[in-house]
Amino acid sequence: MNNLCPQLHESLARCARHHFPFDKGAIPSNGIYVLYEANELGHGADRIVRVGTHTGDAQLPSRLRQHFMYENKDRSIFRKNIGRALLGKEEDPFLDDWNVDLTTRKARERNSGKIDKTKLKIVEARVTDYIQRAFSFVVLPIQDKGRRLTIESKLISSVSWCGGCTPSEAWLGQHSPKEKIRESGLWLVNELYKESLSEQDLSELLLSAGRDGYITN
Repeated sequence: MNNLCPQLHESLARCARHHFPFDKGAIPSNGIYVLYEANELGHGADRIVRVGTHTGDAQLPSRLRQHFMYENKDRSIFRKNIGRALLGKEEDPFLDDWNVDLTTRKARERNSGKIDKTKLKIVEARVTDYIQRAFSFVVLPIQDKGRRLTIESKLISSVSWCGGCTPSEAWLGQHSPKEKIRESGLWLVNELYKESLSEQDLSELLLSAGRDGYITN
């Protein structure tokens, strides 16, 4: 398999890096984000730990705020997975409640008396604190929704297939109840081990990022 993961890490290391609090105006309206986590290394650079995008038009900044700022695990699977790992590390039985989806009104009414709302707020705050402290990201502008989803999938697969950028023993994801997260070293369970990026895909992606000013040198 032609895995371009080392080249991908090297190239994205030259992109402008964003940390919380990030400038909304510096984020493209449409595109892909690539997340890095403190103390995780791969290919001589920071290791990619998640790739994501958005489906609605011009919603990339909003999607990032859902991850980094909005304390609602049911609007961000990334937040939910971070919480699962934090609770799993401590063997906290609240994990069962954390897994309950409260998105719909019916679900909220059905579970209103079963879930400790104070504990829920505490865990949400812990997730926010961890994400804001530990994660940084780069962004890659892609306007077309279909193209975004295709490249997102290929980026994820390229990293998941790679045996050269594995997670550290101290990585929080080692405590995830999700086997796919533990095995892949990524905060993801979908689009793993599928079709990887081609050299043309990577060249076009980097050309676009450089033309729009998201590669700094």
